[in-house]
Amino acid sequence: MRALEQIREWPVRHAAAGVVTPRGVAGTEGDAERVFALASVTKPLAAYAVLVAVEEGAIELDQPAGPPGSTVRHLLAHTSGLAFDTTVIMAEPGARRIYSSAGFEVLTRYVSEQTGIAFEDYLQEAVFEPLGMKSSVLNGSAGHAARSSLTDMLQFAQELLHPTLLSEQTLSDATSVQFPGTNGVLPGYGSQRPNDWGLGFEIRDHKTPHWTGAANSPRSYGHFGQSGTFLWVDPEIEVACVALSDENFGDWARAVWPPLSDAVIAEITPSYNTVEK
Repeated sequence: MRALEQIREWPVRHAAAGVVTPRGVAGTEGDAERVFALASVTKPLAAYAVLVAVEEGAIELDQPAGPPGSTVRHLLAHTSGLAFDTTVIMAEPGARRIYSSAGFEVLTRYVSEQTGIAFEDYLQEAVFEPLGMKSSVLNGSAGHAARSSLTDMLQFAQELLHPTLLSEQTLSDATSVQFPGTNGVLPGYGSQRPNDWGLGFEIRDHKTPHWTGAANSPRSYGHFGQSGTFLWVDPEIEVACVALSDENFGDWARAVWPPLSDAVIAEITPSYNTVEK
C-alpha cells in the first residue's frame, strides 16, 4: 500500500505499519518482525484476555473488583475511580472516565487470583499462543509493559475483525460505549465530553482532536501508546491499521498519525468496495 510509505518520513529511528481486511494483510511497510514496546497498546491485549476469562466463566463483568462499588466492567472501562498510576480513589465508580493504568494492574491481579494463573501466562495461553503471536510478551504491568511485532499485531487486528477467541456478541459489547455520557480526559488530547470507551478499547465517536483520521467512522475503536504505537479498527469498512515506532508520542505523532489513517482509508476503500465481501 502506497499510503503506508508515509512512515518513511516519520521523525523516528524505526517504524513499521500494516493494514488488514477480512481477506488478510493488505500491505505492510517497515520491518514486520522487529519487536517494539507497545506501551498502552498493551491494554487491548490484556482486555482481550480478561474477556476470554469472562467467557470461560472464571470471572464476571459485573463482579466486584477494585475499589468499593467497582466491578470488572468499571476497571475495563476506566470508570473505577482509580487514579492514573496509583490506587488512590479519585471518584465514585461510574462517575468519571479516569484513564488508569493502575486500574488494569488491579484488574489483572484479580484475574490471576480468580484463575490461579499468573496474568502474563494467562495472556500468553489465551491470546498470544492461539493467534500465533510468537514474538509477543508481557513482562510487567498489564497497563503498558507488552512488546510485540507488526506481524503479531496484525494477527490480533485480524482477530478483532472476525473473532475466533471470543463470541461476536462479547466483542460487540467490548467495542460499544460503556457508561454512556461519561466525561473525562483523553491522554495527549485533553478533555472529551463525552469520553467514550468500551471494555479496554477507546471508541472514536465524535472526539476532536483525535489520533485517528477524519475519515475514520465514529464506530472506530482501538488504542494508542506513549511509545509511539497505535492500533485502530473501523468496523464500518472492516479495515484495521497498526503502526509501531520507537519514538515517544508527542507533537510529531499528532501531526502524522491522522494523515496516515486517512490515506489508508482512501486507498483501501475503493478496492474493498469493488470486491464481494
